[in-house]
Amino acid sequence: EYPLHRHVSGFTSSLRTSSAEAFLPTAVDLANGLHRPHQKPAILRKISAAQQLSASEVVTHLGQTVVLASGTLSVLLHCEAVGNPKPTISWAKNGEEVKYNDRMLLQPDDSLQILAPVEADVGFYACNASNALGSDSVSIAVTLAGKPLIKASRATVINTESSAVTVDIGSTVKTIQRANVTISCQVAGVPEAEVTWFKNKVKLSSAHHLHDGLLLIANVSLSDEGLYSCKAANLRGEVTESSQLLVLEPPRPLTYLEDLTAVLSSAGTSTRSVLTSPSGTKMTVRPGISALIGCAVDGHPTPNITWLYSGEPLSLQHRLLASDRILQILNISDAPDGEFSCLAQNEAGSLTQKTSLAVQEYQWSVDKLMACSASCGHKGVQLPQLRCLLDGAEVNISHCREKPKPALQPIACNRRDCPSRWMVTSWSPCTRSCSGGIQMRRVTCQRLTAKGSSAPVSNEACAQVSKRPVDTQNCNRQPCVEWVASSWGQCNGPCIGPRLAVQHRQIFCQTKDGTSVSLDQCSALPRPLSTQNCWTDVCGVHWRVSLWTVCTATCGNYGFQSRRVDCVHVRTNKPVLEHHCTWRPRPANWQRCNITPCENSTLLRGGEAVRCMGREEGRAISQKCSTEPC
Repeated sequence: EYPLHRHVSGFTSSLRTSSAEAFLPTAVDLANGLHRPHQKPAILRKISAAQQLSASEVVTHLGQTVVLASGTLSVLLHCEAVGNPKPTISWAKNGEEVKYNDRMLLQPDDSLQILAPVEADVGFYACNASNALGSDSVSIAVTLAGKPLIKASRATVINTESSAVTVDIGSTVKTIQRANVTISCQVAGVPEAEVTWFKNKVKLSSAHHLHDGLLLIANVSLSDEGLYSCKAANLRGEVTESSQLLVLEPPRPLTYLEDLTAVLSSAGTSTRSVLTSPSGTKMTVRPGISALIGCAVDGHPTPNITWLYSGEPLSLQHRLLASDRILQILNISDAPDGEFSCLAQNEAGSLTQKTSLAVQEYQWSVDKLMACSASCGHKGVQLPQLRCLLDGAEVNISHCREKPKPALQPIACNRRDCPSRWMVTSWSPCTRSCSGGIQMRRVTCQRLTAKGSSAPVSNEACAQVSKRPVDTQNCNRQPCVEWVASSWGQCNGPCIGPRLAVQHRQIFCQTKDGTSVSLDQCSALPRPLSTQNCWTDVCGVHWRVSLWTVCTATCGNYGFQSRRVDCVHVRTNKPVLEHHCTWRPRPANWQRCNITPCENSTLLRGGEAVRCMGREEGRAISQKCSTEPC
C-alpha cells in the first residue's frame, strides 16, 4: 500500500508535494520492473513498524516520523524513486540544500545518514527526485519529544497565471485575484500538536476551509491580503510560523486621471492635454506650445510608469509629474510626428498605452485675391493675397518666414468699357506772377474702352453723370512785393584784416506802392545782403614788440624775461586800442630763459681759497671750505 497520509504515534508520518503529476506505481508495475518507456519520477513510500524512541540506531523509509531520544546514535533515511529516465536524488532540510560533512553523510544508495544527531538536526528532511519529465518530493520529520515542529519555507512565490497555488507556511505569496491559495502547515511533535490559524493575529474560524493543517483561501480578492499565521501547540510548548499574502492586480486602463485635470488648470490656456489608451489616441497641437500626456492606469501594487517615444527612451526636453503618470513636453516643436507610449508594470503584469501627436505646420495660402486695381478699362489686375495659415486660421505672417513663398501671378480684372467721364488737361501757367492772373485747361467728354483707347463723346453723355469741371480759374492773387535796402552804414565795424572792416544796412519787404509787409511774403525772392566788407584807415594797425629784457637768472629753473607788446597804427606809429589788432594773434610778452643746471665755482684770493660760492636751483649759497677745491 502507498497511502498519501499515515498517522504514527498520533502525528503525520508522511508529507508529500509534487511539482508535476507524479506517477504512483501499482503492484503490477512493481512486478513488471516498471518497464514503462517514459515516466515522471515517483518516490516510493514504505510502511514499517513504528520506531522506538530509545533505539540507538534508527533506520526508516520515507513515510515515517523519527522521534530522537537521548540514546539515538544514528538515523538513516531511505529514499527510493522510480522513473524513466532514472531520477536524480537530492536532499534538503527545511527548504535548504543539505550540506554534507562528517556527521551528515550521503550513502551510495542515495540514503541520508545522520550520525550522533543533536537538537540542531531537528527539522523536515525532503527527498527530491527529478528527471526531464518532472519531479517528486516527500518530507520526513525528525523531531524531539517536546514542543512541536513546523515545516516552514522562506520562499517567495509569485503567481500571475495559475488559478490555484499551494505553498508551505513561512512563504511570501503574491498572487492574482480570483485564484485559490492553499497554505500548508505541516506539523510534527510528541505529544500530538493542535493547529490554530490566524489572520493578522485574529483567530480564523472553521469556515475558512481548514483541513489537516491546510488553509484554503478561495477566490482571493484584495480584502484577503494580510499575514496568515499557523500556531502548533502541545503540552510541551508552542511554535508559530507566518506567511504574507499579497494580492496582485495587473495594470488596467482608466478613463479619467484626476491629477491631469489639476495640472492642466495650473498650466495655462496654451497647454494641451491628452490621455493615452491601449488602442492609441491622437491629438493635433500647435507648434511651440506645451503638451501634457496622461497615463491613466491602476493596479496593485501601484504600477511603475516608463515613458517611451517611438519605442525609445525619451531624449527631448520634458518633465514627469504626478508620480510619473503625466509627461509634460515643454516645447512640442522639439517632437516631430511620432508615438508616445507609457509602459505600466508591476509584479502582476504590464500594460502599454499610447498616443500620437501631430504637430501642425504653418503654410502659405493664396486662396484669396486683393481688390481689383481698376473698376474698368484695360489695366485692372488682381494679386493673390498671401496669407500664413495654421490649421486653416490666419496667423501672423512672420510664422511662415522660413517657408518658401509661392509665385504670385497677377490676374486681369474689370476689363470693360468705362462709363463716359470728363477728362481734363493740366492747368496752363498763370498769366501773372502776382496781383491776380488767369490759368486755363481743356475739358472734354471721353470714354475709356476695354482695349485702352480713349474715344471722345458728346458733352451731354458726361453731363448726365457729373457736372462739367471748370476750365478757367484765378491764380497768383497775392500782391506783388520786393526787397528794399537802406544805404550802407559807416565802415567802422570791428577790424577783420589789414585796413578791412564791416559795414551794415537794413533790408525791408514792401509792395509796389511802398507798403511794408512781413518778410515772409518776400521769401520767394532773392534777399539782398545786409553786411559787407569795407576799407578803412582805422584798421591799418599791427602788433609792435620791444626787445627782451635781461634774464633774471643765469642758470637753474627760475629765470624769465619780458618785453613790451603794443597795437600801433601803421601810418602814425602811435598806439591804439588793442581790439583793433585782435584779427591777428597777440605775440607773447614774457618767457622763461637760461634753464640750465648751475655748476659750483671757487673764489681765490692770493692763491688761498677763502670762500666757496655757487648757485643751486637759482639761489646763491656760501660756506667755508678747506684748501681742497670746492
